[in-house]
Amino acid sequence: MGTLTNKRILLGVTGGIAAYKSADAVRRLREAGAEVRVIMTAGATEFITALTLQAVSGHPVYQHMFDTGAEAGDVQGRTSAAGGRMPRAAMEHIDLARWADIVLVAPASANFLARLAQGRADDLLTTVCLATEVPVAVAPAMNQQMWSNAATQSNLAMLKKNGISIFGPAEGSQACGEVGPGRMLEPADLVKLVSDLFTTGELDGLTMIVTAGPTWETIDPVRGLTNRSSGKMGYAVAEAAVEAGARVILISGPTSLPDPARVQTIRVESAQEMYDAVHAHVRATNIFIGVAAVADYRPAQKAGNKIKKTDETMTLELTRNPDILASVAALKPAPFTVGFAAETEDLEQQARQKLKNKNLDLVAANRVGPGLGFGTDESSLLLVEHETVTELPIQPKTKLARALIHHIAARYRAKKFATVHVLRRP
Repeated sequence: MGTLTNKRILLGVTGGIAAYKSADAVRRLREAGAEVRVIMTAGATEFITALTLQAVSGHPVYQHMFDTGAEAGDVQGRTSAAGGRMPRAAMEHIDLARWADIVLVAPASANFLARLAQGRADDLLTTVCLATEVPVAVAPAMNQQMWSNAATQSNLAMLKKNGISIFGPAEGSQACGEVGPGRMLEPADLVKLVSDLFTTGELDGLTMIVTAGPTWETIDPVRGLTNRSSGKMGYAVAEAAVEAGARVILISGPTSLPDPARVQTIRVESAQEMYDAVHAHVRATNIFIGVAAVADYRPAQKAGNKIKKTDETMTLELTRNPDILASVAALKPAPFTVGFAAETEDLEQQARQKLKNKNLDLVAANRVGPGLGFGTDESSLLLVEHETVTELPIQPKTKLARALIHHIAARYRAKKFATVHVLRRP
């Protein structure tokens, strides 16, 4: 798996001879594991065709603010407050802005940099850059004199002040025959820089255990008790923690998901196996996040052979499984312990009860039911702590996981500082 696995990259292409490199950039981003969508400005179409970028990205190319044609609907729509799907053609810039994990503009012309610095929204690409909450990066490409011009440098200073990353440019010979700064960075360099944007370092030097997926409690050789958890949220949390610099141990119940890159994955089946695996590693752990949907009960007896259908009813005796989350929180000393609560009603109340009963540091609660939570690519979380409640709105689970890890990192540091302060008190 690549360094950009499961990342959504929105690539903007503006007018300039360096646009010929954009097709290679798309290819290399995809080889690194990313899903790529492309927006072209009118100027870009003078240098490279939309068909080329569609072929290398595998998706239609976006060009116009108000396109009601075939491009509409390529990006998955989001659920509106009323519960319906938002009209994608009319809200295309919003859908694209929400879809992306990062917006990369390569090449970024001098004209585009000026419009972006001014906060213009006069085409699809500038509008998306204004509408998005994700990081925006630009890879400038222009004549060396245009690059050195005071107006361009002033625009770049404004973009940096606004938090936009500037990738490059490189120096060398240019299409105009001149030599100097202004060449767009090579696609391989852009892939590395994009990957670095996901690396926060918030959890550098820390070890984390994440549990994920369902458990399977055997009834007989062909049947068992399980639940609808897909493991997507837990795996996303593990990947986000690695991006933040943590050493991550993922203890997973049965899922169809591939092992995340740079993560130590331990596959288990039952709740007891998950309990044993957790306690084999938890003593050296700084943070524990119990995302797994662990079965509360298991059959008291496992049948050695397939149970045959005989009577109209059958009684199955169940016995309680060990409580993994509570057992971790009860350790002395305990890691920073985060639980998940999947509830169909009374979300905050149920989460707060779990927080108190199991003596947790934080509970991430999500609503489940038809079309919600289990198995979906999007979700929301209510982060319940002893004194505060924080809402993370509905978004792709990959983004949600990064927001959760950012919140946990801040709370972990605050708790550690408070503990050190108490120990040093005279």
